[in-house]
Amino acid sequence: MNSVVSRQAQEILPVGSRGTGFYDVTREVAHWVGGTGIGTGLLTLFIRHTSASLTIQENADPDVRADLADYLATIAPEDPGRYRHGIEGPDDMPAHIRTMLTQTSLTIPVGNGRPLLGTWQGIYLIEHRRAPHRREIVMHLLGE
Repeated sequence: MNSVVSRQAQEILPVGSRGTGFYDVTREVAHWVGGTGIGTGLLTLFIRHTSASLTIQENADPDVRADLADYLATIAPEDPGRYRHGIEGPDDMPAHIRTMLTQTSLTIPVGNGRPLLGTWQGIYLIEHRRAPHRREIVMHLLGE
């Protein structure tokens, strides 16, 4: 009989933003995965916010992220007269819409103690608010 012992690891990754934009967290996530001692498994990343999100996107050409940011601003523009919710400022409701259209969690396979991302893939926190914020990403790894 072949027995497999599953293990779990979990940690919160704090990320400071300087305002709207894409923040590459690939290195920090990979470093944490490598330090868990889990070689094969499934990594879940979850952002604990409603006005920021996560994505896996191209890490080579920054124009890709700029174009994506422009597109998100176009489909959920800041327009104080457009939204009912505005108590936290004109960028808050568009931030909620942009978060709803993107992702609050990611699932990434892990092999040989590292996230199995493609050559041109990076993990990004997308800050949808203009002001700096302290964000938290829950990292949970299940494997062996």
